[in-house]
Amino acid sequence: MKNVVFGILVIFFALLSCRSDEDSLQKIDQLFNLYMKNSAGQDLLNSKKSGSYTAISMNDVNGTTDVAPVTFSLKMTTDSIYYIEYLAGAKRITLDSISPEDRTYQSEVTVSLTKPVGDSTEVTVDRLKIQYHWTPSLFEVSKVYYNDQLQFTKEPNVPNVVTIVK
Repeated sequence: MKNVVFGILVIFFALLSCRSDEDSLQKIDQLFNLYMKNSAGQDLLNSKKSGSYTAISMNDVNGTTDVAPVTFSLKMTTDSIYYIEYLAGAKRITLDSISPEDRTYQSEVTVSLTKPVGDSTEVTVDRLKIQYHWTPSLFEVSKVYYNDQLQFTKEPNVPNVVTIVK
């Protein structure tokens, strides 16, 4: 009888040690969408519309070289509105380390926007700063600045969407 109880206890503890602990996984939420429109509401990322940008490039300010392109995707909603989807790619610099379990990082990117003006082109270079909050259980976009103006602050269950009016 003692051996049976001992065997059951061994199996019980083995099962407990093999259980999955989903709380130990880190949730990652670093994707955000950047929309651009003018004051009349025109989508400035739709290159087929007059007055919109025809070329976009992004460069990592903190990159290891002067020219450190950042990858992004130009996507379109079901309503035919274009947006820049940014996932990652720019170097993250530690802004603060409140504790080993709570940190803030920042990436800084130049956004070059080209559009035709008469017989030439005009290039606008803007600055995008993305701040991230890191804990062992969460890594997320926390704030987005565009040309040093706060455009987004993370709130629970709110998508990471930034709309710039130019």
